[in-house]
Amino acid sequence: MSETPSDRRYSIDHIWLQPIGAELVVGITEFAQDQLGDIVYVELPRVGDQLEAGKTFGVIESVKTASDLYAPLTAEVVEVNATLVDEPGRVNDQPYTSGWLLKVRAPDGPAVLEGLLTAEQYVAQTGE
Repeated sequence: MSETPSDRRYSIDHIWLQPIGAELVVGITEFAQDQLGDIVYVELPRVGDQLEAGKTFGVIESVKTASDLYAPLTAEVVEVNATLVDEPGRVNDQPYTSGWLLKVRAPDGPAVLEGLLTAEQYVAQTGE
């Protein structure tokens, strides 16, 4: 396993968020993709959709199982990683870089991250 990046925040549902300007990049953690196995399909919301904290915003399917993706915050989807339609395995290969899922804009901006876990807290929780 690679190191959990410290430049982002993490949810208890294994979602990471990285602030880039006024937007937040959203993805799943390496721990999550490792638990899922080979990812074969990713269902994501459309640009303009609203994510609601604690609600599902998509589905990720692997050869083992299908799992709902839970939004760690309320935000508007501003971009979706279209590459994942044809190459869902990027989530396995590069979960913290080219395997990102969405870019969102939160009403409270990056301040919304305050309630999420730091990399150290996430690692302590997962035991990774």
